[in-house]
Amino acid sequence: MKPDVTSIPNQLNKTAILIVLALGTFILGLSEFSMMPMLPLISETFGTTPSQSGYAISAYAIGVVVGAPVLMLTTANMRKRKALLIFLSLMCVSNGLSALATSLEQLIIFRFLSGLPHGAYFGAAILLASDIAPQGKRASFMSKVFMGLTIATIVGVPVVTLVGQNLSWRYCLAGAAAIAFVAFILVYKVVPNIDNAKPSNLLNEFGVLKNKLVWSILGIVIIGFGGVFCIYTYIADTILDVTNTAPYTISVAMVMFGIGCTLGNYVLGKAADKSAIKTTGFALVCTIIFAFAYVTASYNIWVLYAVIFFIGCSVGLATLIQSLLMDVAPEGHAMIGALVQCAFNTANAIGPWVGGIAIAKGAAPNQTGYVAAALFLGGLGMWLLSYLQLNKSPNLNTVN
Repeated sequence: MKPDVTSIPNQLNKTAILIVLALGTFILGLSEFSMMPMLPLISETFGTTPSQSGYAISAYAIGVVVGAPVLMLTTANMRKRKALLIFLSLMCVSNGLSALATSLEQLIIFRFLSGLPHGAYFGAAILLASDIAPQGKRASFMSKVFMGLTIATIVGVPVVTLVGQNLSWRYCLAGAAAIAFVAFILVYKVVPNIDNAKPSNLLNEFGVLKNKLVWSILGIVIIGFGGVFCIYTYIADTILDVTNTAPYTISVAMVMFGIGCTLGNYVLGKAADKSAIKTTGFALVCTIIFAFAYVTASYNIWVLYAVIFFIGCSVGLATLIQSLLMDVAPEGHAMIGALVQCAFNTANAIGPWVGGIAIAKGAAPNQTGYVAAALFLGGLGMWLLSYLQLNKSPNLNTVN
């Protein structure tokens, strides 16, 4: 008889499993975010403009949106270790091919392929973390998986940026491929080959799409989280054009953002174990305050560092949203994992786009804080709608 998740021995090293899963999300963070500071180098290599090279970033995002639902649903009933190994293989090969691209067209294609396993890996890793979590600790276990992504923003992106500037952007993608290979071996060695806690049913998975509460919670991500990306995208412009400090302070600001991501992910994950819905509302109110503060803080670099740190903390909302959705749609965890990743990438497109429109209309880069505050306020509106729905339904008012 195949062992199910409930037969996992107590001595199983769950910490080791979480570290290995987080290594995979570290690779995803490295692969996605390191491309942004590399655009000038890629343009120089292929003789293209930065806007043309930017299609490589868009291709990755499209890959995430396409790959997340397709791969999550096709592997829904597969043992999580096997699914993770497949996704890591795709990450290794696609990043390796990207490093070897001989034209921008090839790079765009390979970056699309790199994006395919992004959401699927996140979904599978989070579901596995949820399966092995003790009762009452699910959100904090899930937050530890996200920790790899946040650490990538602190350490990974600054390091590969230096490598790219001094050697070549190709080494950055080759490094991501190499780490994916190491993660493949570690997943094979450390992650137990256990049955899924809840076998998936495709009809139930697609039934999630009819749940209005799921869409209102996803709206928190699509609208509200766009505020984070709206500010993050134009931090460099704010520092250079408004704060008027040396370029190296941009790297310091990015590190502060990354530290905020890591701490916020941990703290909000702990708080979500008690009440995910209330913690989400509190976090959104705080982000609105700090988005407004960003505008005036930009005239002093030290105050700006502090505000950027707290805005980074809001990235911990990712764990809260995932936990909430798993509560309100317990029969569609695979689809939920896919939808969450699609929502975050949609927010990643909306935030910079809306902020860019404001700047094109004459706003200063730091005034993207006002735009972000409006997006956070929209997210708070979606949260209020979700909160009222939770309290109204007798079947859902037990959700924390």
